[in-house]
Amino acid sequence: MPLYVIERQFAEQLELTDEGVKLIEEINADAGVSWLTSFLTADRQRSYCLYEAPSPEPIIAAAQRAGLPADVVTEVNRVYG
Repeated sequence: MPLYVIERQFAEQLELTDEGVKLIEEINADAGVSWLTSFLTADRQRSYCLYEAPSPEPIIAAAQRAGLPADVVTEVNRVYG
């Protein structure tokens, strides 16, 4: 399945609860996408998330449903060193 990096910019610092993470995972599952990992910048206002999905559209739809930004969605390939 293709891999995508999603850049998200937040107006306020991001604070996710365990319940919030569970809800996002449920929304992603309903959309047929898998959230693999995320990186949060030191100021907690931007994240970079790695997803598996058939295309960008279900990622964007899931983000909208969860009330999350999906500012940039980029397809990527694994690089092994």
